[in-house]
Amino acid sequence: MNYSFSLKLIIFSTMFFFCFIITTTWYFFPNPIIPIAISLIPLGVIFIFNQPFWLVILFIIFSFFRIHEAIPILYSLKIPLFLSFSSLFSLFWHIFISKKIKLYWHSSLTWLAIFWGLTTIGIFTASNIELAMKMFKDIYWKIIAMTFSVIWLINKEKHIVQILISIIFSGTLIAIITLYNSINEIGLVENTRVTIGRNIGSMLGDPNDLALVLMLPLAFSISLLITKKKTFFVSIIASISSILLILAVMSTQSRGGLLGSISILLFYAIKIIPSKLFLILFGIVSTSFFYFISGIHNRISGGTLEAGIGKSVIGRLLAWEAAYKMAIDYPFTGVGLNNFLPNYFFYTSYWDGSNHAVHSTWFGVLAETGMLGFCIFIMFIFSVINTARTTLTNITKKQKSVETTLLVTANAIYAGFIGTIVSSTFLTQGFNWPIYLLSGLTIAISNLIQNSSHNQSHIKNNIIH
Repeated sequence: MNYSFSLKLIIFSTMFFFCFIITTTWYFFPNPIIPIAISLIPLGVIFIFNQPFWLVILFIIFSFFRIHEAIPILYSLKIPLFLSFSSLFSLFWHIFISKKIKLYWHSSLTWLAIFWGLTTIGIFTASNIELAMKMFKDIYWKIIAMTFSVIWLINKEKHIVQILISIIFSGTLIAIITLYNSINEIGLVENTRVTIGRNIGSMLGDPNDLALVLMLPLAFSISLLITKKKTFFVSIIASISSILLILAVMSTQSRGGLLGSISILLFYAIKIIPSKLFLILFGIVSTSFFYFISGIHNRISGGTLEAGIGKSVIGRLLAWEAAYKMAIDYPFTGVGLNNFLPNYFFYTSYWDGSNHAVHSTWFGVLAETGMLGFCIFIMFIFSVINTARTTLTNITKKQKSVETTLLVTANAIYAGFIGTIVSSTFLTQGFNWPIYLLSGLTIAISNLIQNSSHNQSHIKNNIIH
C-alpha cells in the first residue's frame, strides 16, 4: 500500500466519521452553529497535513507576539495550544511517514543541545522542582520543539518572504495596540510605561518584555526600508511600520529596549554611512534623542527623579550579585529553571522585604544553570553570531544571484540578534522565545544559502562535463 493511497484512505475515513458525528450531534442538539463548526474540522485536518510551515509560523506569531493576549477576544480560544500540538503532529508526519522533510544538523545546534540537556537535568536538582517543572511544561519544551521546527521546516526561499511579511505585520499590529494603550493610558506601569494585557498576566504586561518583542519586527522593517530593490508601495509600508515600532518601543520607556533598538539602527547605519565620525555622531545623537523623547529620564524608577544612583540600578546590582552567589554554590546545575526569585532572599546582601527579578539574561542563565551552563550558553551565542556573519558574507559575495528577500531577512535576523544580545544585559530572556527563534532562523537561512551554493556548483559541474 503506497503513501498516496494511504493518505486518501485516511482522508475519506475522516470525512465519513465527521459526517456521522455531525448527523448525530444535529439529532441531539439541533443548533446550526455546532454542525458548522464540526464540519470545518476536516478542513483543519487537511491543513495540518499539507501546511506544516504555516502551522509553525502561526504558532510563532501567537507565542512570540502574544496576539491572543493583545486581542482579548482570541484569548479564550487557546490558539497557541492548538497550533503547538498541530505543528508537532504535522512535523512528525512529514519526517517519519511522508518523509518530505529532511533533517540536518548544524554546529550551533550541538552547543544548544548541550545547554538544553544541562537545563533539563537542572530541573531535577532545582531547589524548587515544582516551579522548574511548571516552567518547562508551560513554556520551555515548546521553545525547544519549535526551534527545531523552524530549522527544519524553513527549507524554501518562498518561506523567507512569508516570514518577512508575517513578522512585520504582526509587529506593526502590536505596535498599534501599544500606542493605543499609551494614548488612552491603559495598563500603564509607574504612570508612564505602557503595557499590553497586564490585567490577564500577559508576558507583554512587562514593558521590558514588550520592548523586546517590538525590536524584532523593527529590525525586519528597517532592513526592508533600506534595501534598494523595492516598490514604492513596499517603501511606504516599511516606513510606516518602522515609525510605529520605534514610537512603540519608546512608549515602553525600557532602557534595555532603547539600547537594543539603537544597536539595530547602528547596525544598518554602518552599512549606509561610510564615515566613522558620522557614525559616532549618529550614535550619540540618536541615543540622546530617544532617551529624552521617550521620557526615560522622567520614569519613577530609574529616571532622573531618583536621587543618587537610583533604586532601580541598585536593585539590579544586588540581583546580579545574588545570581553570582547562586552560581558559586551550584556551579554545575545552578538553582534550577525559574528558581532565581525564590532563592533571592537567601543570597541577597540586602533584603527590602520582597524578591526581585534578575533583569539580565546573562546573570539569569548563570544563576539557574550554573557556571557550566553559562559557559555553554555563551559558546552557543558566539556560534550563532558567527553563523549569521558567515551567511551575510556568503550572500554578499553572490548578491546578484540571491533573492532580495533573502538578503533583507538575513540582515534583519543578524540585526535583531545583535539588538537582543545588547538588550539582554537588562532584560531576562535566557529562557524565553527571542534568542531561540532568532537562532533557528539564522541556522535555517544558513542552510538555504549552503544548499543554493551546492546546487549552483552542481549545475556548473554538469555544464563543464
